[in-house]
Amino acid sequence: MPARLRLSFEELGPTFVKFGQLIASRPDLVPQDYLEEMTLLQDQVQSLEFKVVEQVLTEELGVNWKKHFRSIEEVPLGSASIAQVHRAVLTTGEHAVIKVQRPGIVQTINDDLNVLYFIAELLERYIPEIRPFNPIGMIDEYFKTLELETNFVVEANNIRKFKENFKKETNVKIPHVYFDLVTERILVMEEMQGKRLSQVESLKLINLDANEIVKAGLKTYLKMVFIDGFFHGDLHAGNFFVFPENKIGLIDFGVVGRLNSKTQTAIVNMLIALSKEDYSRLAYEYVDLAPFSDQVNVDIFARELQSLISPYYGLTMKHMNIGKILMSSSSIAANQGLSVPTELMLFFKSIVSIEGLGQKITADFDFLQLTLTMISDVAGHQFQPTKFIDEAHILLRESRGFLNSLPRQLNMILRRMNSPDYRTKIDVAGVEDLRKTILVSFNLLFLGIIIAALIISSALIYPHDAAWKLAGMPAVSLFGYIGAAALGIVAFINYIKKS
Repeated sequence: MPARLRLSFEELGPTFVKFGQLIASRPDLVPQDYLEEMTLLQDQVQSLEFKVVEQVLTEELGVNWKKHFRSIEEVPLGSASIAQVHRAVLTTGEHAVIKVQRPGIVQTINDDLNVLYFIAELLERYIPEIRPFNPIGMIDEYFKTLELETNFVVEANNIRKFKENFKKETNVKIPHVYFDLVTERILVMEEMQGKRLSQVESLKLINLDANEIVKAGLKTYLKMVFIDGFFHGDLHAGNFFVFPENKIGLIDFGVVGRLNSKTQTAIVNMLIALSKEDYSRLAYEYVDLAPFSDQVNVDIFARELQSLISPYYGLTMKHMNIGKILMSSSSIAANQGLSVPTELMLFFKSIVSIEGLGQKITADFDFLQLTLTMISDVAGHQFQPTKFIDEAHILLRESRGFLNSLPRQLNMILRRMNSPDYRTKIDVAGVEDLRKTILVSFNLLFLGIIIAALIISSALIYPHDAAWKLAGMPAVSLFGYIGAAALGIVAFINYIKKS
């Protein structure tokens, strides 16, 4: 069944393929056999003809679009389900790449999303066991992701933010975006002249130090997560470039993650808890991040985390994968009744990508150990004195209104309590259901009394002679029996409806 579902998704097209890829990153929602199968999903698309690309350029940049380009390669550099990429040279002589959205893809996605919403509604309505997983909410999340991914203005702005965040980092290159040539369907940016890490022997081609590249890549990633709170959500080898002098570059910023200060601190604590095998602390970090739930048993949760993680403790990535272990831990959290935040799941998925990058560079890459040795530099940002001062200012500013209104509110409460008409309202959970049950019981009892009275009175009348008979019995008795039978049917139907 998992394989058949994957093949169906591939046949249904890009929306379902991307949805399957989203499912593959949610072990808290999906069984392991389906999870493994969804990781095999492939985007099987044909390249657009160049005349179609030209038509899109005309629609977006106007009939004189060619004045911006000295040349454009007709053979695409890459082709995916949403867009196609071509090399180009601008009239200024700069080498660039043009990302062109496939015509009609937004409408196709919207049509497919309507189907997914319909399926999600059916699942919630007819399968109670699936309601805690909130399938409609999951489609909502997917819709928001695709809406941003199909708007290249948003991606261009993401690139601008990353470039601003790394403007002081001389060994990290983020491409320049030509905003005057950007629309919702067209993105023109600087071409990266380095080697993709996905290329065979890319490090040896330009004689780079593997350890230095690992450190540079990991430091870049940790800065995104712990300082900027804005990180690349799809950092695989095809999006990672290497340059001479151990410099690195990043592309494809359609999928990004955002972390607030609370989540950043929680992630630091999670990694420290993992390094020290402090499973209770790890469990409590999950509890603090997730929406409140009174169903979780932290002791049982911590024991299950220990059963999952302890057999791998101390091994390097040659034998384990921290990202996958953390994603599996989120599945345990879901089983305990916790709803894992989406941004945390995207972070765990990004760790899987980072470990995949590290493995391509050095076979014995240890993400956790390297992260903990570097975290004091980048995560120290979370504990700077200036940050505590800023938070104290926010606390005082938010408390000011409360403190100003506190005497007035207390005075009103005391006046209300001293009023002779003061009443206290108590709302006990389940009282309304109890009231309805008692009301139904009394109604049924009332009908029962009337039915019994009709049967008894009809039986008392039956032996007496009567001038008017039906079916060999006094008509009054017959009508009494019929009335009792009718009321009995009504009582039975009401009982069925209320039970």
